[in-house]
Amino acid sequence: MIQTDKLRGIISERGYSQAKVAERIGITPKTFYEKMAKGVFGSDEIEIMIQMLHIDNPTEIFFAAK
Repeated sequence: MIQTDKLRGIISERGYSQAKVAERIGITPKTFYEKMAKGVFGSDEIEIMIQMLHIDNPTEIFFAAK
């Protein structure tokens, strides 16, 4: 399960909007918000976010235990 609160914080800290992240990973902002609500992203989308947002420890955000 993705830690969406942490992900939102990182997006904000890096100066991006969720819509901009959605554009970069190739989905609509609406789809991004839906995926955030469910806490589920594809591996390709996760990889792009890790690179784009310079996430040093992706495990604690993208592969966290409940």
